[in-house]
Amino acid sequence: MSSGEPIAQLAVDGLTVGALYAVIALGYTLVYGVLQLINFAHSEVFMLGAFGGLFAARAFVPGGAGGAGAPPGGLAAVGLVAVGLVAGGLAGALAALALERAAYRPLRRRGAPRLAYLISAIGASMFAFNLAGKEFGRQNVPVPALFRDGTVFRVAGASVSTLTLVIGATALAMLLVVDRLVRATRLGQSIRAVAEDAETATLLGVDVDRVIVATFVLGGLLAGAGGFLYAMTFNASYTMGFVPGIKAFTAAVLGGIGNVRGAVLGGLLLGVVESFGGYLLEASYKDVIAFVVLVGVLLLRPSGLLGARLGRPA
Repeated sequence: MSSGEPIAQLAVDGLTVGALYAVIALGYTLVYGVLQLINFAHSEVFMLGAFGGLFAARAFVPGGAGGAGAPPGGLAAVGLVAVGLVAGGLAGALAALALERAAYRPLRRRGAPRLAYLISAIGASMFAFNLAGKEFGRQNVPVPALFRDGTVFRVAGASVSTLTLVIGATALAMLLVVDRLVRATRLGQSIRAVAEDAETATLLGVDVDRVIVATFVLGGLLAGAGGFLYAMTFNASYTMGFVPGIKAFTAAVLGGIGNVRGAVLGGLLLGVVESFGGYLLEASYKDVIAFVVLVGVLLLRPSGLLGARLGRPA
C-alpha cells in the first residue's frame, strides 16, 4: 500500500461522516438564526427520525423485518433507501413540530427568559430519550441491508463503497437544496428577515410564528433524514443522538453558528479532523477531538470561521 492510500481513505471517510454532521448542524443553525437559542433537544429529533426511517424501511425489506433475504439491487434498493429517508424526515419533522409547540411556543408567548427555553429543551430531550428507550428497547437495533454494498470506484487508492456513495450523495443533495431554499425562495427570505430583525419583519407583514414553525420543521426534516443515514452505518439506538448531536453543534460553532454554509464547512472539517486524529492517535480519541475543537474555536474565534448570522450574507 502506498503512503498516499491511507491518507486518501481517511479523507473519504472523514468527508462522509462530516457530511452527516453538516446535515444535523443545519438544524442547530436554522433555529439559532431565527430564535437566537440553541435547540438542545435536536439530538433526540435526530434519533426519532432514525427510528422512523428504520421501521419504514424494514416494512419493505426482502425477508421481512429481519432482512433475512438477499439485499436488493437496482431500483428496488433505491426505493428502499428513499422510503427510509422520507419516513425518517417526516418523523423528524413531526418530532420538531411537537417540540416547538410544547417546549418553545408557550414560553415565547409569555416572554419567558432565555434560561427557561434552555431548561424546557433539556426537559423535552430527556422525555424523548427515555420514551425511546422504553418503546424501542435498550439495545442497538440493526438496520437491515437495503442494498448490495461493495466498492464502486477508487479515488487516489481510496475505496468508495456503495454505502459511502449513498450517504455522501444524499447529504450533499440535502445541503444544496437547503442552501438554495434559504437564499432564493420566499420562505428563505422570510427566515433571513426574522433572523435579522424579528420586529421589523413583523412590521413588513412577515408571520414570525409561521416562520419559526417552518424553521423547526425544516431542521427536523434534515435531522430525521440524517438520522436514518447515520443508522445505516452505525445502527439505531435510543442513545444514538447524544454524541452526533454534540459533534453537530461543534460543527455549527466551528463554521459560525447561524450561518448555513458555515454549518456545512464546519461539519466537513470536523469529520476530516476526527478521521485523521483518530488515525494519528487512537480511534477512542475521536469523540474527545470534537470537544477540543469546540473549546479551541470558542477561545480563538467565538464567531466561527465564517461568522455571519443567517440574516446577513456570508
